[in-house]
Amino acid sequence: MGWKDNTRAWRNRPASHSRQADNREITLLVLIGVISILLWHSPYGGYVLYPFSILATWFHEMGHGLAAMAFGNDFERLVIFPNGSGYALHVSEGQPSRLSRAVIAGAGLLGPTVAGCALILASRTHRATKAALILLGIALIGSTLIWVRSTTGWAILPALGAACLAIAYYGREAHRRFAVQFLGVQGCISIYSDFGYLFSQGGYLEGQMQISDTGHIEQALLLPYWFWGGLITAIILAMVFYSLKIAHRR
Repeated sequence: MGWKDNTRAWRNRPASHSRQADNREITLLVLIGVISILLWHSPYGGYVLYPFSILATWFHEMGHGLAAMAFGNDFERLVIFPNGSGYALHVSEGQPSRLSRAVIAGAGLLGPTVAGCALILASRTHRATKAALILLGIALIGSTLIWVRSTTGWAILPALGAACLAIAYYGREAHRRFAVQFLGVQGCISIYSDFGYLFSQGGYLEGQMQISDTGHIEQALLLPYWFWGGLITAIILAMVFYSLKIAHRR
């Protein structure tokens, strides 16, 4: 009986320990997010996070481009400017439907969060963590060769891709996990820097007035841009909440 009681006690320890580890991990993810936001507001923080700002733009524009391809359009090029703005050029043969226009516009806004949540979920297992880094590395390098047509994209994206592959194949498990979670957090919080864009009708790009993504959704689906900005914000918050919940479910 004494031996069985000890066994039960030993088996109960990992569950308590794993809950403590999960709490520490969630705290770390939140801390990374807070520090990143503070860095954006510091004089030189933007330089520190610059590669990840470019990565967020890549997520955003790839969201537009892949959604356009899903509707049968031609994804011709992806351009990222030094200031972190960019665009995805896609062409349709006929008149695009209202639904396709709205989905393509919304896919860019949701792209960074979808990618960030997927990376956080991938951190649940060793195999998925490594696979996520490999897939992201290949996607960054491959998309640069196929679609990217700007010096900033050529300089930053392949380097990030190579770093992901190096960590996946040569990094320790703890380093892989931290890298995936860090990149996931950057994707999830990148909407913070674009929060004003969500609730605007547009802005200037290369000296020309451009309609915002929520402005395009407004044109396609009639309801005002601020409604779609609020809806997309709610979707993003729900995605982040449930990805964290699922990632730390036992």
